[in-house]
Amino acid sequence: MATPVDEPEEVQFLDWAPSRTAATLQTGDTGQEFFAGWRPPRQAADLLLFGAAVYCADKTTLRRQTVDSWTREITVRLPVADVAVWVNANFASAMNFLTGDRWSIDPYQSAKDPVTDVPGVPILDRAVGLGVDGVCLFSGGLDSLCGVIDLLEEDLHRRLCLVSHNEGGQASTAQKVIFDELTAHYGTDRIVRRALYLRPAPANSSQARPLPRSRENTTRSRSMLFLSTALALAAASGPDTPVYVPENGFIGVNVPLTRARVGSASTRTTHPHFMQQLVKGAAAIGVQNPVLNPYRFRTKGEMLAHSRNPALLRRLAGQSVSCSHPETARYVGRKQGNCGYCFPCLIRRASLAHVGWDDEQYAWDIFDEQDQEVLLDRGRVRGSDLRAVLAGVLTERPDRDLLRNGPIPRGERSAFTSVWRRGLTELRAWLIADARGELGQLVRALR
Repeated sequence: MATPVDEPEEVQFLDWAPSRTAATLQTGDTGQEFFAGWRPPRQAADLLLFGAAVYCADKTTLRRQTVDSWTREITVRLPVADVAVWVNANFASAMNFLTGDRWSIDPYQSAKDPVTDVPGVPILDRAVGLGVDGVCLFSGGLDSLCGVIDLLEEDLHRRLCLVSHNEGGQASTAQKVIFDELTAHYGTDRIVRRALYLRPAPANSSQARPLPRSRENTTRSRSMLFLSTALALAAASGPDTPVYVPENGFIGVNVPLTRARVGSASTRTTHPHFMQQLVKGAAAIGVQNPVLNPYRFRTKGEMLAHSRNPALLRRLAGQSVSCSHPETARYVGRKQGNCGYCFPCLIRRASLAHVGWDDEQYAWDIFDEQDQEVLLDRGRVRGSDLRAVLAGVLTERPDRDLLRNGPIPRGERSAFTSVWRRGLTELRAWLIADARGELGQLVRALR
């Protein structure tokens, strides 16, 4: 998505005010609430704007319109305080790796702070934080739930800001339900939340430059939006305030299960190479807050097994949503929440089985013989992740496969190889122990 140099002033590429119908990005009724009580320094505000802009560009640029139905050329023109540092930051390389596209980032000088003029919110002329000791990504999934509990149990004086992003639906419901439960347990003095509702606005007649009506569903840039938002919140409290990214290492490296899923066909949301590029780019523009993943060398099952409060974690685990598409069940009259057949759901079930907690209900149960008729049918898309798991988990894999989704930082290859192998073992053990019906026959044949 290119923004012309001579676009009129009234075109708002990013506008946090929900009342301004000319906006191309909207935050709904929560915009004022999200920015209440804090302001990031200008360099972090620019980073937040960047995350929102690339997310908007990603969602409104369709892959199917490209020659190979995947790789797009996307240009984002961005107002920043210091053009030189943005050129040196090389965020285009990070975005290329993250989404599998060819990005051009065109920064231009602008004295206007992108988040200081939010209608209904008092103007603050300096950076102001929320008085927290850390900012933690909070998706409403099982990993983030485990991470928040561990961080609060590890230091009884630690105060966290939980930052989430949503566009409505089951994920936003899970975030609110779990946050309310955590607040009831730990108290309002220990945790605060900032929930960013952000999406490309639907086109309307008052927009001088309407966005395309269609939306891309292979969004890969959401983690840039998520992390840039968290870094802005952390920078508002000071340069030493950490951002915590609670994500298991197995899904972090996300080694492709089949040859058809190589490269950016497998997501790189928290891949160590992307995280390294992000931290370097942020530091180059002056946002030096540490970004920490305490679980980068643990599997999902190991996260659960080492929980600092397993009783609380188990009680709330069923409220979490780890699913890639939690809304799917609604269209066929099934229970909404975790679908049960996508790759994240399969990893979730294996991890819960690892600690003896695999007793939740899913919209589709891979061990149910009627559901297997659909999920194991090669003519249907719905079971593609399950079929890929069978092919990628129950066969021998060489260590070099670890590099099929991207390079590993120097000195960490052995540790990431180990967590990948242990993650495969978790999945394999779960399938071998519990698979029955046609699925059981396939598992026994592939062993």
